[in-house]
Amino acid sequence: MRSKCLCLFFASVLLMTLGTAAFADQAKSEETRRYVKAYFTDKEIALYVIKSFEPTPPEINYDEGFLVIHATVKDEAYLTSLGFRIEPHEGYILHRKDAAAPMALSAQSADTIPGYPCYKTVEATFSDAQAMVTSNPNLAEIIDAGDSWKKENTSGGYDLFVLKLTNKTLTGDKPKLFITSALHAREYTTSPLALAFAHRLLETYQTDADSRWILDHHEVHLMLHANPDGRKQAEGGASWRKNHNTDYCAHQTPGADLNRNFDFHWGGSGASTYTCDQTYRGSHAASEPETQAVQNYMKAIFEDHNGGTPGGLVSDDASGLYIDIHSYSELVLWPWGDTSNPAPNGTQLQTLGRKFAYFNEYTPQQAVGLYPTTGTTDDYAYGELGIAGYCFELGTAFFQSCSTYENQILPGNLPALIYAAKVARAPYKIPAGPDVVTLALDASHTLTATAVDTRYSSANGTEASQAIAAAEYSVDTPPWASGAVTYPLNAADGSFNATSEGITGTVNTSGLPPGEHMIFVHAKDTANNWGAVSAVFLTVTQPGAPTAAFSFEATDLAVQFTDESSDDNGSITSRSWAFGDGTTSTQTNPQHTYGAAGSYTVTLTVTDNDGLTATTTRQVMVTADDGVPVIANGETLTNLSAAKGDWLYYKVLLPAGASNLTIDIDNGSGDADLYTRFGEKPTQSDYDCRPYKWGNNETCTNASPNAGATYIGIRAYSAFSGVSLTVSYQ
Repeated sequence: MRSKCLCLFFASVLLMTLGTAAFADQAKSEETRRYVKAYFTDKEIALYVIKSFEPTPPEINYDEGFLVIHATVKDEAYLTSLGFRIEPHEGYILHRKDAAAPMALSAQSADTIPGYPCYKTVEATFSDAQAMVTSNPNLAEIIDAGDSWKKENTSGGYDLFVLKLTNKTLTGDKPKLFITSALHAREYTTSPLALAFAHRLLETYQTDADSRWILDHHEVHLMLHANPDGRKQAEGGASWRKNHNTDYCAHQTPGADLNRNFDFHWGGSGASTYTCDQTYRGSHAASEPETQAVQNYMKAIFEDHNGGTPGGLVSDDASGLYIDIHSYSELVLWPWGDTSNPAPNGTQLQTLGRKFAYFNEYTPQQAVGLYPTTGTTDDYAYGELGIAGYCFELGTAFFQSCSTYENQILPGNLPALIYAAKVARAPYKIPAGPDVVTLALDASHTLTATAVDTRYSSANGTEASQAIAAAEYSVDTPPWASGAVTYPLNAADGSFNATSEGITGTVNTSGLPPGEHMIFVHAKDTANNWGAVSAVFLTVTQPGAPTAAFSFEATDLAVQFTDESSDDNGSITSRSWAFGDGTTSTQTNPQHTYGAAGSYTVTLTVTDNDGLTATTTRQVMVTADDGVPVIANGETLTNLSAAKGDWLYYKVLLPAGASNLTIDIDNGSGDADLYTRFGEKPTQSDYDCRPYKWGNNETCTNASPNAGATYIGIRAYSAFSGVSLTVSYQ
């Protein structure tokens, strides 16, 4: 195995020696600044600069390997000493405006941020939330959690609203997921993601069994704008991070950094005492009304699992989960942020962090990262209350383009938030167990699914996986509830002995009344870890009811559906399609175009002339035609060649339930490097697998790959020829 710039030893020593103090006085300087591109060869050093530089670099470009930095001459010299190559980028502001202009001209409205039609303003966000409550009064409500600094101290300002989602008719002590977003004002993607999550749960409540049971049995709390005063400033294009407390640095950069102001280990390293710094910690712990509102809300909805002793070991059975959504860096973070020592529940926090990163393909790591921070949200949630606390750092820029948000950030992070809502009942325990995916139920009530114990990111260490040991289902009553009756499911191949197993069984419908029922399914591994529940709807029909069935043909993102339902003693009079992305149709044979590649659960419900109904679901996989050649299962391509530095790209289209993906290159001369990445082309800095070997014999494996397109990149470290590429999966 060889190292291709895996570490910069002397630079690392320099970082450890200088720490964050190197940038501590940057904000005080009146020196002239200019925008530069700072090219890097080590991603870890780039992330260090993102987290410690004043002012924070507004953007990172992983594909080309540079940071955008507003730098002084001294800054440039320091960056050069760390190994960065500096190029001027004086056109950055114009570049940002030019990039946003086409979208602004085509889709701008008064309800969105100028140049960014995918991001609603503060007022429009609150209006959208209120509209959800109006449309779903039994599932949604708005809670006033406090006031912003301006509302409390001057004219104007905002209420700090929380959108609470749960089925109000089902009472009891429900586990809670609490999400805050836009605590740092300029991080455009954060609030829209939380808002989209709310839409997803509400709009699919009737058609998606997981959305249904989450809102029936759990609670989701969303503080969509935790810093609305600051966000209002950022909507005009200002790189505004803090709140709008004009008692601090009113002449230059007003406000306190709310994510350095929380009342747990406040005032330590990584937080500035200088009021004009972007990381100014505030005059005292929880000095800001926004901070107080978040802390008070946590205390109101969460049980104190620490029993009044902050920072202690929490029981595996403790419920409640907190996520603070930020940008940028493509990271999933967990406590502690002020020490490299693991938290008492560090192993469990890491397991769930790696699970989240499986979905969004970010790097999971303890929040301390490359330098410490204090007074942060996730440390407060865990340290003060024992609640599993996390921070998602979305994307690659504060002012992220709508195309990147809609095509990468949103589809990657929505599944992570859905999973968070599932495991809020026991976030220290459930993520260690297997997931149940590709769950389906046919007209004969035969249940099929895949139980997988390997769905963790390996970007920063490997999570242990065990063989599947068992799977079971229950009807209408979830397996954790008192009185639940569970039924065993079988291994599709006859034996539970692998980390990914097909499971099957026939649902016992005896005694069930006609109508819709819910089937809850979960699985456990050989370490006795029961994983997250997945669910599917079961429709028990009356005698004489129709049979629902359909076929489909996909061409890129477009799918033609054909209704093949039948009724032996009558006729089908109406159809209701749910395409798995929040859209529906009542046509007989609809065509639907999806917005992004992926695997979708499509549901068809038919009604006959007697008013009887039947429902069926199928998994539909779609991919986008991007011109990348497709390599089939078991296929070998031979005599591949490329000049030094050039890339060859291919992709393999994996159906739902595929397992044990293996991608090999071998033979030939020269030095070919293998890269893979789910959903888009790999680059030298963004990839899922990169073996790092001399020569041309390299292999990437994935026991439980995502359904959809896995892209394969072969880069010529030096010119190569005669190389073979083989792909196989089960």
